[in-house]
Amino acid sequence: MTLRRIAMALAAPVCAFAFSIALSSLVLLAVGTSPLEAWLEMLSYGSRLETLVATGNRATQLYLAGIAVAIGFRMNLFNIGVEGQYVLAAMLAAAAGGAVNLPPILHVALIMVVAMAVGSSFAGVAGYLKVSRGVHEVISTIMLNAVALGLTGFLLRSWLLDGADTTLNMMTPEIPPSGRFPNLNGVVEGLSREITRGRELWGFLLVAILVGVLFHLFLSRTRAGYDLRVTGLNPFAAEASGVHPSSTVLRAMLLSGAVAGLIGLPEILGHAHRYDLNFTQGLGFAGIAVALIGRNHAVGVGIAALLFGWLDSAAPILDVVGDTPREIVSILQGVVVLSAVVAFEVVSRIRRAAEARDAAEATLAPVTAPDGSPS
Repeated sequence: MTLRRIAMALAAPVCAFAFSIALSSLVLLAVGTSPLEAWLEMLSYGSRLETLVATGNRATQLYLAGIAVAIGFRMNLFNIGVEGQYVLAAMLAAAAGGAVNLPPILHVALIMVVAMAVGSSFAGVAGYLKVSRGVHEVISTIMLNAVALGLTGFLLRSWLLDGADTTLNMMTPEIPPSGRFPNLNGVVEGLSREITRGRELWGFLLVAILVGVLFHLFLSRTRAGYDLRVTGLNPFAAEASGVHPSSTVLRAMLLSGAVAGLIGLPEILGHAHRYDLNFTQGLGFAGIAVALIGRNHAVGVGIAALLFGWLDSAAPILDVVGDTPREIVSILQGVVVLSAVVAFEVVSRIRRAAEARDAAEATLAPVTAPDGSPS
């Protein structure tokens, strides 16, 4: 039984990825490129230490984005506003960090608290609109994305602009050294070799791992997490058992926004040390795909984040070597998501049919009396 359950759990992601590779290979053939050469080139470049470091950095942000989305998904809430929440949170947190000079631990803690508070507050608006006015969170969060991005642009051009900067790249004031997060290069180089090309493995990776552990413990070991899961499975049964749906919805949105606020901090604290026009956007929408692939589970989201991070880091080699378009990676990622959704549904139906068959066989089995005789 255990082996069958493990096989069923692995069948969906394996089939989805295999189908995605096959379909992407057909696209490569259609544009006149050898699929085998393209994949081998990506594997060769993607196995270098510097590429793996870049993978870890991108996976850190994607993992936080996936967890932020997964918190809502676990109770059937679609927080599409993660994009706007993390961009606005990153800018305000960077501005706050650049405006003060505190002891290192307090400085970093202040930046993280500001980011989480901004993300949580913005997500809380959508939660309040849902519980008080019945506004669907997809509509409100999409519209709040536009508000957050517009507000980010306005503040960056006016009040939060670094007046001492003379370049055309608008930016907030630089965060002092006390507000920066140390990298993990020493640990990596102690286990392998020196990291070249100026690459640094962001230390915020450890924070992302901690967030994943807390997310798992929250869902599996706390009453609030249990209420969230039960409400997502059956809101009517949850309400009948004493769970207040409105407070659970609001709590889930606040937690999702708080995690969303952390998405931009690995880049702000570990690399740029400020918010500027080069800040990475689009991670909130990518987090939806990561959460779907990872089935909203802390470990599954981590695997999906590593996969997407590796694809993003290995793709640039396609522009340098040969005539393979790097957009094939975007096609691969899209097909992976679509295939995973279909595969998980097919596997879920097969599992339900198998469980129903086992239940029927158990019902029809003869019942043994206490004295050993069939009854």
